[in-house]
Amino acid sequence: MDDVVFEMELVKQVEVNIDYILMLVVKYHNINCEDKEILVAIDKAIKSSLQLRSKKELIENFIATINTSSNVNTDWQRFVREQKETDIQTLIAEEKMKLEEIRKFIENAFRDGVLKTTGTDIDRLMPPFPVLEEGFS
Repeated sequence: MDDVVFEMELVKQVEVNIDYILMLVVKYHNINCEDKEILVAIDKAIKSSLQLRSKKELIENFIATINTSSNVNTDWQRFVREQKETDIQTLIAEEKMKLEEIRKFIENAFRDGVLKTTGTDIDRLMPPFPVLEEGFS
């Protein structure tokens, strides 16, 4: 049991962030995208970070685009911007949201670093629900 507690404390102390992951991706790129052990290290690093677990698919999709002519840092920034735009467009289409209002809401959330879930901000983004024609029985 002491070993488990020690390992948990060790994981808490070692903060893995996107900069570390990108450093591993650069290393992978520099050896012509051939060392599969680096990919395993990236996967382990992602799994060890609570903040990065939700970004696992994004990171893996980016790594799949890497080739020998890639500039990892520049390509990462572009990839994230493009993925953000694609995700926003998908959300707007699927939920039939108001384009300008959702963009403003998302930009404010990124600027403030928080997603406001209280108040009427989210209600204004959603399309109106059809009024029930029939009364309640």
